[in-house]
Amino acid sequence: MPPWMSSGLIYASGLALTAGSITLLYIATRTFNFAVASMATIGFYTVYTGVALYGGLPYQYFPLALLVGAITGVICYYGLNRPLLRRQAAEITLMMSTLGYDLVLLSLIQMYADFLTNTYKLFPRRVTMSLYDFELFGDRAAAFILPVIAIGILMILHIFLTKTKFGVAMRATIENPVLAGASGINSDRVYLVSWIISGGMAALGGAFMAMAMTGTPVMGMYTIPLMFAGAILGGLGSIYGGILGGFVIGLTEYAGVFLLSQKFGAWVLGYRMGIPLFIMAATLLIFPRGLSGIPLFKILKSLAGGSLGGEKRGVSA
Repeated sequence: MPPWMSSGLIYASGLALTAGSITLLYIATRTFNFAVASMATIGFYTVYTGVALYGGLPYQYFPLALLVGAITGVICYYGLNRPLLRRQAAEITLMMSTLGYDLVLLSLIQMYADFLTNTYKLFPRRVTMSLYDFELFGDRAAAFILPVIAIGILMILHIFLTKTKFGVAMRATIENPVLAGASGINSDRVYLVSWIISGGMAALGGAFMAMAMTGTPVMGMYTIPLMFAGAILGGLGSIYGGILGGFVIGLTEYAGVFLLSQKFGAWVLGYRMGIPLFIMAATLLIFPRGLSGIPLFKILKSLAGGSLGGEKRGVSA
């Protein structure tokens, strides 16, 4: 496949997970998690540390990145989100608390990068993770493996939310916390699991994105506008919409900049982030609820009805 497509698939897979992470946490706790930026960067450094110090392929360290991300989510919940939720803090307060947590994580990441440099003589401030990849079907393996993993995580999340007892309780708490609490559902446990899943998805998404872009301590800060763009485009009321929005934003960024640079020149590269943001704005003008608000089944039904009607008219004629 073309290089822009393989890189776009890798990048979009990571962006989909981070956007889904933002959406899940907002639905569950009404918290816009700005710490998703540093959580994603932590996921990248977890994988990089494993490969640089112990060897092997990046893929074998993805579960560790998932675990480390989940731990950062637990720390944020117990240290900030839980006390504020119990005090019925406003949404803006919850959001600003995660921004403060993000700045703390960013400082720790910078110190960790210095530690790797001073102790192990590594160069962790500009990392090309694609160098650790291998070839599959004549292309980078990540272009095939990472979209499959991202879709697999979506399927597992769907099964968890719809088929397990705790998943159903989690959905009930998300839809109506007061009624769920009156029914005996432990809302505190639901919020904790939401942070665990969200933190793990964010870290894994960051590890994915680093396979397509240069990994730096501020990688998450650079991509966080697109993470939120994916979540908003997908619709903040749907986890699946958020993941789909991340895929759309990631692919349109790479496809759009490639097509425009072919037509207008390389100067377009400086405006690459504006392409997916423009698509997000245009989509929201037509569908204010995002991709999850598109009446897809009604559209397909009307199209099918129109074609059947045309066939009937042709027969009667």
